[in-house]
Amino acid sequence: MPEPAAPARTLILETSHRLGRVALAAGEQLVGERRLDESRRHARDLAPAIRDLLAGQGWPARSLEAVVVSRGPGSYTGLRVGLMSAKTLAYATGCVLLAVDTFAVLARQAPEADVVDVIADAQQDKLYVQRYRAGERLAPLAIVPFADWLPTLPEGVCVTGPGLEQFGMRLQAGVRVAGREQWFPQPQSLLEVALARWRRGERDDPFAVEPLYLRASSAEEKWKELGR
Repeated sequence: MPEPAAPARTLILETSHRLGRVALAAGEQLVGERRLDESRRHARDLAPAIRDLLAGQGWPARSLEAVVVSRGPGSYTGLRVGLMSAKTLAYATGCVLLAVDTFAVLARQAPEADVVDVIADAQQDKLYVQRYRAGERLAPLAIVPFADWLPTLPEGVCVTGPGLEQFGMRLQAGVRVAGREQWFPQPQSLLEVALARWRRGERDDPFAVEPLYLRASSAEEKWKELGR
C-alpha cells in the first residue's frame, strides 16, 4: 500500500522550554514560524502567534488537518499552555491531534552517535534522562540525581537536551555534547516525529492526552509538604 500523504496543513506548537515556537507546515515542509518572546509567558504570546501565522498563509483555523504539540517533559506552565491550546484547537476544528514526546524529538536532532542521552533539569540537582539508540528508546524516562547518572555514561555517548544549560559544565572531559542549537526542540523535528505517528495511523484523544510529567511541580510539592 502507498504511504499515507502528510497532512496538507499542520500547526506545530513547542512550549516545553522558554524558547517557545509556533510553526505551520504544508505537507512535509515548514511554511511559517514564529519564536515566542522569552521574557513573556507563553500564554500571552501563543494565541496571537497562531492567529498571525494562519492569517499570513491565508489559512482559516478550520482548514487545519493536524495540530502537533510537544508534550514534555519540560516547563510545567509551558506544557500546560501548549497542550491545552492544541487540545482546544483539535476539538474546535475537528483536526487530528498528535502529541509528541519532547525527548524523542531531541534524540532525533542529535548528531550521529551509537547512544544518545537526552537530559533536562528536574530541579534539586536531578535530571530527567532518557537513553536512545538510532531514535529508539533504550530505557524509560526517569528522574535521577546528576551524581548517579554521570558514571553511567557509556563511551561515545552523545548528550543533548536543555539540561545542558544547567549541567553541561559539570560533564567529564571527553563526553560528547551536541551543539547548543540542538538542545531545544525545533519545529521541523517535531513535524517529522509527528508524521511518523500519522503514517502509523496513530491519533491522540483531545480529552485524554496529558503532559508528560514524572512528579509534581515544585509549588505542588511545597503545598503537599505543608499538609494542605
